[in-house]
Amino acid sequence: MKKYILASSVSLLTISLCTVANAQSGTRNEQQATRVDEVIVTAQRREQASQDVGVSLSVIGGEQLDEKGISVVNDLENAVPNMEVDSQFGGGQPQFRIRGIGAREYSSNNASTVGIYVDEVAHPYTVTTQGALFDIARMEVLRGPQGTLYGRNTTGGAVNIITNAPTADFRAGFNAEYGTFDRYKVEGYVSGQIAPNLLGRLAAVTEQGGAWQYHRDTGEKLGDLDKSAIRGRLTWDASETVTVDLAATYSIDKSDGRGFRLLGPYTVANGSVTYPKDTAWRITGWGISPQLAAKAGVSTNAKPFRDNDGFDINARVRADLGWADLTSITAYQTFSRKEFNDWDSTRFHESNVLFYNDIDVFAQELRLSSNGDGPFNWMVGAHYADESIDGGFYTEFRGNPNLIDTAYDQSVSAFGIFTHNTYQVNERLNLIVGLRWETEERTLRSGGTYVAPNPPPPAVTYDTDLSEVSGRLGLEYKVTDDALFYASLARGVKSGGFTTYNATSATPFKPEIVIAYEAGLKSDLFDRRLRLNGALFYYDYKDQQVQGLEYDRDNGRLGKITNVPKSHIMGGEIELTWVPMDGLMISQNIGYKTGEYDEYFAIDGPKTDAANPVDGPWDVIITNDRSGERLAFPKMNYGGAISYDWEMSGWELRAETNYNYRDELYSVSSASIIEPFWLWNSNFSVSPAGANWRAGLWVRNMFNTYYEETRNGFNSSSRPTTSPSQGRTYGVRLSMDF
Repeated sequence: MKKYILASSVSLLTISLCTVANAQSGTRNEQQATRVDEVIVTAQRREQASQDVGVSLSVIGGEQLDEKGISVVNDLENAVPNMEVDSQFGGGQPQFRIRGIGAREYSSNNASTVGIYVDEVAHPYTVTTQGALFDIARMEVLRGPQGTLYGRNTTGGAVNIITNAPTADFRAGFNAEYGTFDRYKVEGYVSGQIAPNLLGRLAAVTEQGGAWQYHRDTGEKLGDLDKSAIRGRLTWDASETVTVDLAATYSIDKSDGRGFRLLGPYTVANGSVTYPKDTAWRITGWGISPQLAAKAGVSTNAKPFRDNDGFDINARVRADLGWADLTSITAYQTFSRKEFNDWDSTRFHESNVLFYNDIDVFAQELRLSSNGDGPFNWMVGAHYADESIDGGFYTEFRGNPNLIDTAYDQSVSAFGIFTHNTYQVNERLNLIVGLRWETEERTLRSGGTYVAPNPPPPAVTYDTDLSEVSGRLGLEYKVTDDALFYASLARGVKSGGFTTYNATSATPFKPEIVIAYEAGLKSDLFDRRLRLNGALFYYDYKDQQVQGLEYDRDNGRLGKITNVPKSHIMGGEIELTWVPMDGLMISQNIGYKTGEYDEYFAIDGPKTDAANPVDGPWDVIITNDRSGERLAFPKMNYGGAISYDWEMSGWELRAETNYNYRDELYSVSSASIIEPFWLWNSNFSVSPAGANWRAGLWVRNMFNTYYEETRNGFNSSSRPTTSPSQGRTYGVRLSMDF
């Protein structure tokens, strides 16, 4: 803790010295912050100042992404209170949790509890969100159930990614950075008018290098990035009342996978080698068997890898009908996943997995909204989605020399209608009513898990459906012209689905339902030099989806997603932004949450194993009462940033430090505690006054903090492995605009 206090002192001392220098120079940078910016968001499908939106909302501008070290959506957890994003077991399957609501699984076929949207288009499968973030205008994170405004229904919240739109005047620019382990990133764009009434924008990015881990037996490096993406956008004013936006994005990711570390001594299955506990931070190990390499189409010296690519295309049409605005969004997405992970962290083949998936999603949304100046504002909409996800994974586990295959084909058809309405009772009070009805059918065909060289068993068809009503009641009250109180009652629903890993049965789990109570305050004080926002919430949870167990009479213990009948979560967030003097900005945020199972009789695996013959059949099932047990998520996270802009001797300078603390996390897979951690980043940049370029230095994980993302107990919780995060890196950055 002492070093973090010292870091804060150094940051404040640096700012003080810069303040003196600025006073002596007698000049002031026109870009200096003089008060907290008014941020325009589209969280409620129309442009509003963020302080006028009666929901718990965090906004991160595109220019802040590099400063905060946000290069993929996973990094949002270091900038948003009460949010965690983990790549499950070091792989490319992220799981989002907001206010404790979220799943932990590594298969790709189930819907996310948090909706991810890029320019209003839903990404229902989170594995498709792992491309580089580039050419971003802002990111909006909404906490709480969503469904009356967005294409899909979610219980946790929504992440809206808004990309930069084409510009009427010609613009171009690039950002380039180079850092530790020969990692580099180059991003560029060009934008302007192509023809009368037609604007265009083309942006691209590539990230390469950065291998920071090494094989304990051979010294071979692991961790190189190899990802690129390109996006084109067109805006066509078809008439005075109709605008058409077209966008297409192609991304490819051939990066190395994440290596694991041994948390304790590990003896391989044949007893020939015992590895000691890993003590070096960057050490790891891997190996791929000839049969798995053949399935992957790679050589037998292949590293853990990703071989993913995706293509998205969408058209947004907006028409002014005079009495209302009509919006149509048509989108198609295709994504291919091939990913090899080595979870035993040795050259032996005792916990290896090869994922393979093909995802196709078509979606159509229509919205009609009022455009008048009266007290009543309304919006009605409909959303249809047709999805298919085919694939599965091959695995190799301890002591079994044969490949284990789990293959499936899944199709989803979903349709929902929704409405969101506000009524201005008077100058200070708004009432809000939102409602949604949704129907969904999910079908999965799978023969379950089988071991080669046995032939695959006959496929069985499993079905689950949903027909649910959700909605929101709320009020917004202007306590003063600069303070908004809001309260809401919402019902959110997340789809059910299928457990597709290591199972002989894919019987579905049920949808989960959240009744959310929330109250909050948004305020701007002291001529908008201080912004203070806060919220409190209570979630009444029904059929929460969690990792659990079931027993098959003939095959024994199986991992499975199950439902907890009743549980609850409560907590809150505070976000503060303060401009105590021109150019100096201090932001702080804190999130706290706690929860427990209220009604949950779960299978007791050890007792059930002991009560049955070693080789089965498994007829005796023993459960234990887990009601009152704490839910497994970090209770608290705390973050903030301090930045200062000043001008001296004809140069514009900026110094910035940001930091985040995450509380301890219980790892279900390894039955152990992942320790809490602090993460600090710093940036310094300089440019000639009025110049079109800027150069800078950056440091990420400034204090070289060791921290873990997830743990893996597949070879038993007594021999867990862990996916460590990268240590301190540093580098240079150059930005230029034309």
